[in-house]
Amino acid sequence: MLVLAHISDLHLDGSPRATERAQRVRDRLWRLPGRVDALLVTGDIADHAEESEYEEAARVLGLRDGDAPFPVLTCPGNHDSRAPYRKALLGEPAADGPVDSVRVFPGGAVLMCDSSIPGADEGALDEETYDWIERTLDGLDPGLPALLAFHHPPVGLHHPLPDSYQLADPGRLAALLERRPQIAGLITGHAHTPAATVFAGRPLLVGPGVTWTLNLPWEDDQVADRDAPVGLAFHILDDAGRLTTHFRVVT
Repeated sequence: MLVLAHISDLHLDGSPRATERAQRVRDRLWRLPGRVDALLVTGDIADHAEESEYEEAARVLGLRDGDAPFPVLTCPGNHDSRAPYRKALLGEPAADGPVDSVRVFPGGAVLMCDSSIPGADEGALDEETYDWIERTLDGLDPGLPALLAFHHPPVGLHHPLPDSYQLADPGRLAALLERRPQIAGLITGHAHTPAATVFAGRPLLVGPGVTWTLNLPWEDDQVADRDAPVGLAFHILDDAGRLTTHFRVVT
């Protein structure tokens, strides 16, 4: 069994408000008394893609001092920029190519895919990332279930804002899933609302936003609820390859 905590869309910008909300959910996760295999952060970690914002993120997420009680897995969103993300958040040489990485656990593999398009709010998995996904899956035990994590949902979520900037060419992703039965589900962010749906026959789980929550059109005339509690998700990939999600708020 694989247990993932999941947060998204921190939008750290140096403001006390953004820092406090990120620290609040961090403190909740760091104090968990039971088993969590990893924390997954699905993009828009910084708000303006400044190095200082990624340095703060590295501190909040325990990536510099090693105080996180479990591995912290990240992928970029449309507010992120690849070179400063690599340099200040991951401690790697600055580079502009897709930020793709994999972590293998006894209960499953998590492929963190870069769906950002430099300079754009829209999302896409580019040729390099699709090739990387195929090679990575080829290198795994075929009996090990895998999760794909990226920022932009590949389907509409019935709100005009996130639906304007969803993942391009979802048909190509659907074709990949058809060829790859070991992919047990997809985990995304971007929409600032906890959501669960199905894409190409697989579960698609959308993490809530740390910075603010999206109001659905029938809830409020205002797009953003900045006073909503911080949200997080727990994803459980069991030994049968079934993905279950529990959503929580942190007050």
